[in-house]
Amino acid sequence: MLKTYIIIAWRNLVRNKLFSFINLAGLAIGLCCFLLISMYVTDEWSFDRYHEKADRTYRIQSDIRWGGQDIRMIRTSDVMGPVLKKDYPQVETYTRLYAHENRKLVKKNEEYILEEKTAYADSTFFDVFTLPAIQGDTRTALDQPHTVVITASTAQKYFGSTDVTGRYLDIKEDQKTVPYKITAVIKDIPSASHFHFDFLFSMKSLNYEWGQTGNYNFYTYIVLKPGIDYKTFQGNMRQFVINYLIPALAPLNIHSMAEFEQAGNFTDFYFMPLTRIHLYSDRQDELSPPGNIQYVYAFCAVALFILLIACINFMNLTTAHSAGRSKEVGIRKVLGTTRKELIGQFLTESTLMAILALLAAMVLTYCVLPLFNSIAGKTMALSYLMSSRILPWLLLLPFAVGILAGSYPAFFLSGFRPVEVLKGKLSLGGKSAGLRSVLVVFQFSTAVFLIIGTLVVYQQLRYIQNSNPGFNKDQVLVISGAAALGSHTQVFKKEMLSIPEVKNATVSSYLPVSGSDRNAWNICKEAVPTATNSFNTQKWEVDYDYLETMGMQLAAGSNFRHDYGADSSAVIINEVTAGILGYKDPIGKIIYCRRNDGTMDQYPIIGVVKNFHYESVHQKIGPLCLTLDSYRPSLVSLKVTGTAAEKVIAQARLQWKKIAPGMPFNYYFLDESFNRMYKADQQVQQLAMIFSALSVIIACMGIFGLATFMAAQRAHEIGIRKVLGSSVTSIIQLLNRDFIRLVAISFVIAAPPAWWAMNKWLNSFAYRVHISIWVFVVAGAATLFIALCTVSFQSVRAALANPLKSLKTN
Repeated sequence: MLKTYIIIAWRNLVRNKLFSFINLAGLAIGLCCFLLISMYVTDEWSFDRYHEKADRTYRIQSDIRWGGQDIRMIRTSDVMGPVLKKDYPQVETYTRLYAHENRKLVKKNEEYILEEKTAYADSTFFDVFTLPAIQGDTRTALDQPHTVVITASTAQKYFGSTDVTGRYLDIKEDQKTVPYKITAVIKDIPSASHFHFDFLFSMKSLNYEWGQTGNYNFYTYIVLKPGIDYKTFQGNMRQFVINYLIPALAPLNIHSMAEFEQAGNFTDFYFMPLTRIHLYSDRQDELSPPGNIQYVYAFCAVALFILLIACINFMNLTTAHSAGRSKEVGIRKVLGTTRKELIGQFLTESTLMAILALLAAMVLTYCVLPLFNSIAGKTMALSYLMSSRILPWLLLLPFAVGILAGSYPAFFLSGFRPVEVLKGKLSLGGKSAGLRSVLVVFQFSTAVFLIIGTLVVYQQLRYIQNSNPGFNKDQVLVISGAAALGSHTQVFKKEMLSIPEVKNATVSSYLPVSGSDRNAWNICKEAVPTATNSFNTQKWEVDYDYLETMGMQLAAGSNFRHDYGADSSAVIINEVTAGILGYKDPIGKIIYCRRNDGTMDQYPIIGVVKNFHYESVHQKIGPLCLTLDSYRPSLVSLKVTGTAAEKVIAQARLQWKKIAPGMPFNYYFLDESFNRMYKADQQVQQLAMIFSALSVIIACMGIFGLATFMAAQRAHEIGIRKVLGSSVTSIIQLLNRDFIRLVAISFVIAAPPAWWAMNKWLNSFAYRVHISIWVFVVAGAATLFIALCTVSFQSVRAALANPLKSLKTN
């Protein structure tokens, strides 16, 4: 029986080529979108799940309110890991990462290479994270100072082999070359990880006095013993604050938790499950750019809706095409075929169509996957579909789609009454036409929703690009790795300023873009710090020319002056800091900062710089202080004329080689770094635009087929109208009227939820646009225009047809 069903299904597909092509193409495009998004979502969900203890591993994050300012950090107190292991038997193990100074100059032959994927790690790192060793014993690899674990690709890069344990890498540190012994080689860290390090140095190599409770330098991870609920264990963090943090606040005249909280302060620690970091983290200073769970949910919805649009096309076209098969159904019923057998036949046909569409979709997926990867920032391959997590669902997909898309047509066609069919009394109006209208409305509502979403994302990104960030990001050439110049940094800067095409130059370690180094600073208004007069701010050490080179404007006071020695201990604050201090005129006022030995440094305020964004507009502008003298500068920034960038780069490279031979010369432009802050949002815009276009294409393929059927059904009516004197224009309007009404209803249905959803997305930005009315006008007009163009092609053909021919055949 099944063989007979398949043969009949194949014959029907071949006999009705246009109908079959439209159905097959619509399903194939829908399934291709579904497969691509499924691969994307699966990849996003897979982050950090390869670790053996992933389900028991947590990163500890810090939520602090201090001096009226909320601080949300990924890093924690220096002592937290060891203390939790010591005080609580529920903790199986812990490890810490120090990734603040993550740029290292590594020697290869006679040249140095700037490596940025580096970190210091505790010796327990491999007890927490599962990173298999190719050589060496990771259990003891980081026990001793000046040891390092490297990845296989790094070993190949520097030695041409992975058999390198016991050999040494020369690392440039503070103008000295320090040999590090390679104690293990691990496999490359998988792409689905929230960190990607090529070098892991022993924490004992750091030249730093650790153990200060009030310092927050580490990414701290703990593994809880099996059966321990992390939310319950998290309640112990208050006791940690009482036992360890409150005593550390004694110099600020805080001696109890009650005093601390009465001043309006709090400190809390939040446990982030390892497997949730990539998608759920909304904090700065992530070790790798995180994903966004909202985008994953949005793409899941898009995949489902596009697949539903394709299935609806199948339903619409099949039921509309049913008139051509009504006599077949009638005859088969007269000959004794039961309704159950007819349903089986039609479901077999739809499933066969779905299988063919899936095969076509896999070919399409293979062809477009490189483009999709480049847009989404992924490295996925078609082999992802063959994984044990996806393959079973992939095999079930055509059957599910076939049943979903073919169920209504099967029940509809099998329900024909043979007497009415054979007498030619079958009517395809009524409930069938009503259901088709509902399905068309659903298709175009989805298309309108996606178009509105795409336009809002475009509007927000355009606002980001065109709004004033508070500095001039254009034509700023940034030369990184300036620490390699050592004491000759200012010499290099002077040489660059001698080039006519260089307007200004500055030396610093700080840039007003995400990813630049950050330095927290606790300041207070008075010489005696308390819980109410202290707050945290960022401290950037800069030189005299920083503000001018970056195009930053002063709101009050003056810039640092070369001829005024006192400026060496002065400070320039931003407007946010001025607001927190509460001074109407902060110029000349003193702020204080406590040293480790308890003495207080004084900084007179000489200027207030206008607020500028130094993170993305997802975050509000925070307090900032600028002081003179860059500490171990890593960046030289040059303001160049519009057409001279290549010339300046060539001369900078030449001077660099003279001053620092063998050291790597690396550069980029500030506007490129600025744009990278919004890479994820730009990817969403591009993907939304593509999927919006595809949803419209699929919907139009269905409406094209429907228009073809309706024109054929009304051929007799059109012929009579033309004979009675109706114009071509009036006939076209007649045929288009129903579709215009359906698109209008779709717009009315889609606009409110689209406005709600996009407002919710915009709320993730601290600085955002308001959705303009033109977004809805453009979305509605574009959808209507596309639908009319699709329908009008068939309407014009029907209106221009010879009426005598249609009257004879009817």
